[in-house]
Amino acid sequence: MESHALQKYGVPFYGAAWVPYKHIRSKLKLLEQILEQDEGRNGSGDEAPTADKFDTVSANHNYVVLVGGGGEGKSGIPNAVVLSRFDFASNTLSNQPVAKFKTDSDLPYRMAVHPRGDGIICAMQNSCRLFEWVRENSDKVQRLGVKGSEKVLSLLEDVGQQLALAFDSDGSTLATGGEDGKLRVLKWPTLEIILNESEAHACVKDLSFSPDGKFLVSLGNRGPGRVWDVTSASVIASLPNKNDEIFASCRFSPSSDQNYLLYIAAITDKGASIVTWNTTSWKRIRSKRVVRESVYSFNVSADGKLLAIGTGGDIAIINSSNMAIQTMVRKAHLGFVTALAFSDDSRALVSASMDSSARVTLIENKKKSGLNLWIIILFVLLAIAVYFIKVQRIIP
Repeated sequence: MESHALQKYGVPFYGAAWVPYKHIRSKLKLLEQILEQDEGRNGSGDEAPTADKFDTVSANHNYVVLVGGGGEGKSGIPNAVVLSRFDFASNTLSNQPVAKFKTDSDLPYRMAVHPRGDGIICAMQNSCRLFEWVRENSDKVQRLGVKGSEKVLSLLEDVGQQLALAFDSDGSTLATGGEDGKLRVLKWPTLEIILNESEAHACVKDLSFSPDGKFLVSLGNRGPGRVWDVTSASVIASLPNKNDEIFASCRFSPSSDQNYLLYIAAITDKGASIVTWNTTSWKRIRSKRVVRESVYSFNVSADGKLLAIGTGGDIAIINSSNMAIQTMVRKAHLGFVTALAFSDDSRALVSASMDSSARVTLIENKKKSGLNLWIIILFVLLAIAVYFIKVQRIIP
């Protein structure tokens, strides 16, 4: 049976994220109120669409944003920012994009969504570009859309290809890492420079802020990771890799002891491992191989209970407490799984691929499943007991 949670949109994807709709809705409400006041002052007799109507249409839906494309060649494959809607009740991803903003010959290769609704920053081939959320009207139906912003990110113009983008949890700080090895940390939205390191790595491959925004971890294409103190703009620790490890991706995560952990997905000659680090001593806690394939994408749920790894087509969802695979989705995509992101409530995982597909995987409730299994077992035992009681009555 074909899954409606898997859709193809005609764009090879390199980035995927959930849209922070609650924050965007608040901003759009304010915008709508201003527009209504302006229309009232202008004496328009037409009924203006209100923010409440927009909420009624969209509040029960969740959106995912996807970026990618075919590059600057003449392949006919568009470069675009794509917005899709997911319905939890029916486990359905919209079969057509809710919005699709084409970026001409410029490929959006990496993406960071502002957590408080200020828009999307995309790393294009030579500069970073801001995209904004908008309200779109179609046949009196209002829905969320996206457009290119008129705001120019001056300090991120003509900086070359950026391979890593990250906001901290409250959206007040932005970090970018370039193909040239340069690391930039900027205040948002002023773009005031906090850190500007020209030789952070030979090539910056991934970045992750700690939940409190105090630390930033950066990974290069080879060698150890580095831990930066954001306030002092200095390196405070090195994260050494073992001989056969290539660090692929990193994410901070909350832990049960009110602190937080750092996870690094590493590629080894035996497959993909997850290395866990103490964020006080910056020492390794453990390392465990989780899949036999290479890792192409990695992420951690907001509650820290789950990790996800994307391979050449499969997705592994991993329990962080014991590093055991909780769910394996074989052939989730036909191509490399290029991006993964958990929803804020950790109920679902969106994945994207170079095969132009996006997929949402609902997270199984193992506790509930375990309870249901015990109920079934007890029911079977009860049925067996009843059967033997009846047999004993028949046979003297």
